[in-house]
Amino acid sequence: MADASSPPPAAEVASPVTPINLILLTLFVFLVYLRLKPAKPQALPRAPPPTVFRTFTPPELFPYNGLNEMPVYLAVKGQVFDVTSGKNFYGPGGPYANFAGRDASRGLAHGSFDEDMLTSDLDGPLDPLDDLNDEQLEALRGWEERFLEKYLVVGKLVPVGAK
Repeated sequence: MADASSPPPAAEVASPVTPINLILLTLFVFLVYLRLKPAKPQALPRAPPPTVFRTFTPPELFPYNGLNEMPVYLAVKGQVFDVTSGKNFYGPGGPYANFAGRDASRGLAHGSFDEDMLTSDLDGPLDPLDDLNDEQLEALRGWEERFLEKYLVVGKLVPVGAK
């Protein structure tokens, strides 16, 4: 007869390796792995192509009208602005589309988007804007300030032959 203080026979000791313990151990190892695994490096967005400040003549500026995958540029008071981010307004089909690739100064000063506000002879002299009154000059200054706040100056507009 076995004594009450003696340990139970070997067959009666419960094994620590049970299905539930294996499942819990696997879950624990998986959670530790998720916590310690290195994070994927974040992909940075592609940088836009570098913009070089350059001198444009009206014929050189004209192709920058948003057609044929070109950026949209327009000039105000001799400064050429990249307005591509506002392509919905200045690109093809936009309300200001006739200013794209052109000197928009006179049209902006007059508050008019009509074609007759644009210089028709791209090889001729630049519009001196001499005939604008004080109200029109103030409107043009307001537009220039707005463009300077919102868009990048990418060049200056000069007459043909001034390069």
